[in-house]
Amino acid sequence: MTDGPTTAGHQHQQDAPHTHTAEGDPCAADNGAERYWTVDEHLADILTRVHQLPPLDMQLLEAQGCLTVERISAGVDLPPFDNSSMDGYAVRIADVSGATEEYPSVLTVVGDVAAGAANLPVVGPGQCARIMTGAPLPPGAEAVVPVEWTDGGSGGRTAAVGMKPLSSSPKGASGEVKVFRPAANGDFVRRRGDDITSGQAVLPAGTVLGPAQIGLLAAIGLDTVKVRPRPRVVVLSTGSELVAPGSKVGPGQISDSNSFALTAAAKDAGAIAYRVGGVPDDAERLREVIEDQLSRADLVVTSGGVSVGAYDVVKEALAAEDGGTPPLGKIDFRKLRMQPGKPQGFGLLDNRVPLFALPGNPVSAYLSFELFVRPAIRAMMGLDEIHRPVVRARLTAAMKSPAGRRQFARARYVLGKPGETGSVTPVGGAGSHLVGPLAQANALIVLPEDSTSAAEDELVQVVLLEPLPVVER
Repeated sequence: MTDGPTTAGHQHQQDAPHTHTAEGDPCAADNGAERYWTVDEHLADILTRVHQLPPLDMQLLEAQGCLTVERISAGVDLPPFDNSSMDGYAVRIADVSGATEEYPSVLTVVGDVAAGAANLPVVGPGQCARIMTGAPLPPGAEAVVPVEWTDGGSGGRTAAVGMKPLSSSPKGASGEVKVFRPAANGDFVRRRGDDITSGQAVLPAGTVLGPAQIGLLAAIGLDTVKVRPRPRVVVLSTGSELVAPGSKVGPGQISDSNSFALTAAAKDAGAIAYRVGGVPDDAERLREVIEDQLSRADLVVTSGGVSVGAYDVVKEALAAEDGGTPPLGKIDFRKLRMQPGKPQGFGLLDNRVPLFALPGNPVSAYLSFELFVRPAIRAMMGLDEIHRPVVRARLTAAMKSPAGRRQFARARYVLGKPGETGSVTPVGGAGSHLVGPLAQANALIVLPEDSTSAAEDELVQVVLLEPLPVVER
């Protein structure tokens, strides 16, 4: 498994739950005693409580991106019969053994063999059959000579340049054909089982199904496959100030970007994602929306309403009333020792569906998704590699970092030349509302909790957000 952002450049302490006091602790709450979770603790709690989805038999195209849960063996040979790899003529090798341009072999054409043909002519001594690519080799034939090695039945003295379609021209399908070159046994013949033999294991358990794998399963005759399905992720954002993109933005309003970014991120992680429009700051309405979505959700993501403001609707909607049982399930709201993304919420709805309550600022929401939700989605799919790749790179500009918090800074990573370390450059400021720099970033610089600065040219840990080109060494 590729190390994720939880191994950010130094040895982390997996310490027991603890409290911090306000005195001397920049992460302590004003009340003097409040638990602050580390990134590692929060992620470990999440991964302990999410589980792989049960396997399903799915149609091939619906299974793309899913993980096989058992070894798959072929029940047929591929190819299933000897067939031609060229347009030409199926011949006996003895009949063309001495063929030359000056002294061609002249053979009697006894019929046509098209792809999918069932009634095949028998090729006897001095005979041949016109054959198309993919067509079965007729009885008696031992090889195929390409049409370019013949006169195509034209009676000419030079090789043909092509073969006209059977439907429009019978010429060359009867009479005689001149062959100007000899052929060896099996020339231009795809033998039965050359590719795969019946009973052969073709895909091991744990294979992620891409286009090539789905094509293989179709080729061996399967129309369904047992896989661990992709999680269905419901994404919604909260806030009475949100309007749908394309709508008129009034005073105090903004376009809802979080639900779009997080839905796209869920798809990128491998999930089936459903975007729900912005929900106003109404706890009862939010509860109704979440409860309604549970019928189609394996995981729910909200953004906004998790801090300490007067309109933190997610906390209000999911909290227990008068100390009773929470209406939809217990959700823990926490403060993390990280920047950005300090306020976080996580728990299980209906004791089965993970809910991630992310901060409302766009950068905080997106980075929180990358650090916590993406690994959960991929763990539910049964994937081994659940974290983004992590590399070390040279910092091109000095940075500062808040004491006691692990910083995740947006950055551009550039791959180094063969044998050289890559470089990384911070983009934009530290503001968690700055979506412009986020769109330019392809990586995150990770500075640990015990660091308050990083110097230019210092080696730092970098989480890669995009695939990078492979440089051959």
